[in-house]
This record gives sequence, structure tokens and C-alpha cells, in this order.
Amino acid sequence: MKGENIKLIVPTMTLRREFLEMARESMAAGSQKNYWGFEEALDNFEPYTKKLLDYGQGRNLPEGWVSASTFWLVKDDETLLGRTSIRHSLTPALDQRGGHIGYYIRPSQRGQGYGTLILALSLEKAKDLGLKRVLVTCDDDNIASARIIQNNGGKLADKTKPEGSELPTRRYWIDLT
Repeated sequence: MKGENIKLIVPTMTLRREFLEMARESMAAGSQKNYWGFEEALDNFEPYTKKLLDYGQGRNLPEGWVSASTFWLVKDDETLLGRTSIRHSLTPALDQRGGHIGYYIRPSQRGQGYGTLILALSLEKAKDLGLKRVLVTCDDDNIASARIIQNNGGKLADKTKPEGSELPTRRYWIDLT
């Protein structure tokens, strides 16, 4: 990663092919297609991208949703490594599972430090949004994600078992001040 040109960008039509490749790769690997919207992106990319941009501005949100800024992690302005969503506030459900930040690294790019990087860059964006403290969660058995959160200053608050969930959720707080 050292010396690589890696940054977060807002979703863009110019990376359509690359995003759809990531979506196909992720779905083939068994990723939760509905959670990240990969199936929706494959079916109709332009409205999907517009929706992400709208949500960042608080427009056209589904009932009970909060504004959320989505960014894509790209290398050299062309290789899509992952995506992140930063929720501007929490609902009671997000307080139990989901938190302020959700991040994803495509399967072929895992194990290279990009998870730690995408969360670090997401924390900078969250601070720019005016957040002072953020909640980041992961499933109790997701040791890789727990390490990523801890490497970014996450302090374990507790473990909860949200209604309808099979696994406990680890809840970490990260101070941005």
C-alpha cells in the first residue's frame, strides 16, 4: 500500500464497469447482496448511483432512514477496492447494529490492509461531517473486522444481540476529537 494512490471518492458513473465487476465478484463470493445493493446496481446502475448521492444529501430517504454519505475506495483512480457508508446520525436500530460507519472490501482485495485504510479514511470523512464520536459494529465472529476497528482506535463498549440476529454484535466507539 505504501506509495499507492488510494483515496475515497463519491460514487460516479465513470467507474460503472469497475463497480459492476466488484458487485459480481462479491455476489459470487456469497456477500450479502441486499445489504450493499449489489443486485440493484447490476440491474440498474445509474438510478442506484443517483440514490446513493441523494442519501448523502438527505434526499429521498426511505421511511426511518438517516442521511448517509457513500464513498468508494479507489486505487489510481480506476481500481475499485471497496465502499463505505457514513451515517450522519443513529436510529435506535443502528445503535444496536450498523452504527455510523459500514465498510466493505471486495474479496480479491482482502488481507492487504485496505480494511484498516477504508475505516481510517471514513473516520476523517465523519469528522468533516461534524461527528465527534462514532459507533462502528461488527458480528461477534468477524475477527478481521474487530481488528480493523481496534486498529482505528475502537473501544469495545459491549456485545448485544439485536432482535432477529443469530449472532451477538460487538459495539465499538471511536472518539474523533
